[in-house]
Amino acid sequence: MKTLTTTEQLAAFCDRARDFDYVTVDTEFLRERTYYSKLCLVQLAVPGDGPEDAVLVDPLEGDLSLEPLYDLFRDESTVKVFHAARQDLEIFYVDAGVIPKPLFDTQVAAMVCGFGEQVGYETLVRKIAKQPLDKTSRFTDWSRRPLTEAQKTYALADVTHLRDIYEFLARKLERSGRDKWVAEELQVLTDPETYRVKPEEAWKRVKTRNASGKFLAIVRELARFREAYAQSRNVPRSRVFKDDALVELASTKPATHKDLSRARLLLREARRGEIADGILKAVQEGLNCPPEQMPRVEAGRGKMQVNPALADLLRVLLKAKSEEYGVAAKLIASAADLDAVAGGARDIPAMQGWRRDVFGEDALRLCEGRIALATQGNHIRTVEL
Repeated sequence: MKTLTTTEQLAAFCDRARDFDYVTVDTEFLRERTYYSKLCLVQLAVPGDGPEDAVLVDPLEGDLSLEPLYDLFRDESTVKVFHAARQDLEIFYVDAGVIPKPLFDTQVAAMVCGFGEQVGYETLVRKIAKQPLDKTSRFTDWSRRPLTEAQKTYALADVTHLRDIYEFLARKLERSGRDKWVAEELQVLTDPETYRVKPEEAWKRVKTRNASGKFLAIVRELARFREAYAQSRNVPRSRVFKDDALVELASTKPATHKDLSRARLLLREARRGEIADGILKAVQEGLNCPPEQMPRVEAGRGKMQVNPALADLLRVLLKAKSEEYGVAAKLIASAADLDAVAGGARDIPAMQGWRRDVFGEDALRLCEGRIALATQGNHIRTVEL
């Protein structure tokens, strides 16, 4: 197997890749000790069985720029194939502001083709490529050099089998006419906003049952400070302080360093220095927030007037549609989506795009009393009323 360690070698492979309809891509990275992923290895493969058709790109050894790869990503004549692409794409977007086009994600395609929800690469290799996959090197330290032969073999398998999986799924999508479904699902992955983390919106990821505007204002300022600090220092946000400590701080509202010393859940390193000062300032800014600028949580679906019988009927309809189309039920609609529809909500993913064609239209007709559900042997069918 060949490992590329110079820009010239990478450029030569990428130039050759443009002669093919697609190239498969994967990465190995570390993120346990940093905010941003540290790219350790890139794997690339084009159609073919020769040793020159699949390579490892080592950004940690030699003098190598990834710009030839980014040029290939921008070339829309070659499809870039990934499996579960989100983390890989985030690395490339953060590093160079580039998102590969056109993009194909085999995990998304497999869900649309009836392989279940968030199907793993190993499962697809076994079911489609009919090959075993050795995953013993999955959790190794990819930043250490030299890489072992076992690591290289493992890494290369992530793009060589991907060729068979892509070709199988692409053919199946073309026959079923569901390639447009996949295109809809990939819109989130190809949207740059997916990879932009805004400190002022970080509070929305913090789980809390307290909906008080004053409390949420403090949560917002604490989350904003933590996100900005973690980004600027390139450390995991949990190394600054964890969510449970953030909620505790928003509840106790410390005003002095002495108050911080009483916090049960705050890391020792966060009780002094820059982090401690940032916490106290954030709490004060939250307390001083004018009422009209306080954050508001979206109206909870739990507060909707949900008809439980209708919600149960929608679950039966969803199961029937899932079986009819061979698509995982959770990919069509979540349990929360069904409760929302039963409560009168309509502006949800299950009512848009291909989901509306598969499930949403009949769900609306069921809610409006225009159809009923009946059994026919082991199957559920709809009956016009």
